[in-house]
Amino acid sequence: MPEHGGDLDQALRRYGGCAQDWIDLSTGINRQPYPVVDLPFGCWTGLPSRSEIEALHDAARQAYGTEAPVLATAGAQAAIGLLPYLSPRGRARILAPTYNEYAAVLSGAGFDVVETDELETLAGADLAVVANPNNPDGRHYEAEHLLALLPRVGRLVVDESFADATCGLSLMPRAGQARLVILRSFGKFYGLAGLRLGFIAGSNADIAGLRRWRVRGRSLAPQSRSESALCSITSGQRRRRLAWRGIAYVLIGWRHRMAGSLSGAPRCSASMRRAIRRWRRSGLGARAYGRAPSRKSRDGCGSAFPAMRTNGSG
Repeated sequence: MPEHGGDLDQALRRYGGCAQDWIDLSTGINRQPYPVVDLPFGCWTGLPSRSEIEALHDAARQAYGTEAPVLATAGAQAAIGLLPYLSPRGRARILAPTYNEYAAVLSGAGFDVVETDELETLAGADLAVVANPNNPDGRHYEAEHLLALLPRVGRLVVDESFADATCGLSLMPRAGQARLVILRSFGKFYGLAGLRLGFIAGSNADIAGLRRWRVRGRSLAPQSRSESALCSITSGQRRRRLAWRGIAYVLIGWRHRMAGSLSGAPRCSASMRRAIRRWRRSGLGARAYGRAPSRKSRDGCGSAFPAMRTNGSG
């Protein structure tokens, strides 16, 4: 299971107290979260439509100041899990020390993973990973330095999960270039990690490929019933503030929404197609499978900082 931090159970068993006695530094999540509002009950009972998913993507583009294709995922962790699908197995180099799941995911997929502590030594990698700013040491790099590295690697993955607090650092305005992939986290800066929402930005080809793999893998992805008016926003800080306010209002608690395939397999019998059309005319939604799902398919297909006590005795 991925090591996110934030699990105080072991510390409580060893040192006592309750969760409210601790300041948890193991996750990097903002402890002054964005205000949460009540949601319509229908938000909990239905799957998102394609137009609603695209409205969420539009809101993210507006908030991050990019026109590049984006893909919503169930948090930045789910985005990291898709990295092996960006390129054939080869040499992966990771700027370290950093979050341990990059190496775990890539090595588990058969990549030859090397961790290094110098940006220049990432050159020559088939897949290079940089967290900018980095966790846990706070290192960061200007956009020009990272873009200078781009022609020297097969693909450059820049994880900007902590970039919201540093103006001018993000590469999102440059997103869409070939071989550049950017990860963003919604939960950390806005303190809403239980929502499980992240985004991947990249070229048309990369995002289209990752979208296919996400659907096949049945990743959980929170989706939005936001309206297109969410993005009718001006420029600058007001644009970002209002766009994220719209997402936050709509998305809280949608952590178990499944993004899965909306159309199903391409082949089904003529009688089944006729039945589905009749159901849809009657207001019943259905999707067709090319074959009956197997039992197997039906069944299912951290930070280096410790926690710290508020009273200083940790």
